Amino acid sequence: MSRIVFLNGSFLPIEEAKVPFMDRGFMFGDGVYEGIGVLDGQLIDNEAHLERLERSLAEVRIRNPYSRTEWTSLQEEIVRRNGMTEGFIYFQVTRGVAERDFFFPENAEPTVAMFTQAKAIADAPAARTGIAVVTVPDQRWARRDIKSINLLAQVLAKQAAKEAGAQEAWLVEDGFVTEGGSSSGFIVTKKGSIVVRPLSNAILPGITRKSLLRLSEEARIPLEERRFTVEEAYDAAEAFLTSASNFVLPIVTIDGRSIGDGKPGPVTKRLRELYLSMARVPAMAAE
Repeated sequence: MSRIVFLNGSFLPIEEAKVPFMDRGFMFGDGVYEGIGVLDGQLIDNEAHLERLERSLAEVRIRNPYSRTEWTSLQEEIVRRNGMTEGFIYFQVTRGVAERDFFFPENAEPTVAMFTQAKAIADAPAARTGIAVVTVPDQRWARRDIKSINLLAQVLAKQAAKEAGAQEAWLVEDGFVTEGGSSSGFIVTKKGSIVVRPLSNAILPGITRKSLLRLSEEARIPLEERRFTVEEAYDAAEAFLTSASNFVLPIVTIDGRSIGDGKPGPVTKRLRELYLSMARVPAMAAE
């Protein structure tokens, strides 16, 4: 069965989905996006993702074409049509189609595209073994808090990681880790405290990050919201990342250096278990 996607009000086979040549997403990267995890057929942290979408759209002054209820209905429908029980939903909104000009077009309608990617998240092999990370300079624009479809800097960073045999890049500015190429970065100190960079225009306000901070507080795991250096990360007891497509994933090496004993640590394992338990609550309630 062909994968079904959503484009501008219609569900259709991916082979039939066409975006106009003059779409500003193609010409300028003029748009924003969201990615949402799916577990047991349920949308995870969806209200928070839609709230962030609203904020991103407002910041770049693109009209939100749907209400939260409408977005949720479309998401649930694309999950159903693709028979997906676990994976990821990606969707983006661009400013629409208009003659190429830097100024905002007056009457363009936003372009909306959405698709699914089936993926094992809960029992991902990387959650058992951990992943490798390399550090690279952070070369992105100043408004990283907006989830823009302009991702060239992240593409280059993640390609550098791949070529180095790693699975993710940690971006570094002024000696401090900002975040991952497509994730939020955390370390665990030798005293057992979680350390994560505080929110600002320098990083994306990660939704999985937000939930994990709440879960760690409820579990009374010490937390420090502050910047940390690459050197501090090398010397950490544990390191991990969070994202909608991975939930919580242990990091066992950074720039080829083993973190802790080079295996997923107890704090990371506990946080992953807590997040999975939270994510499965909607599915359990629906039964």
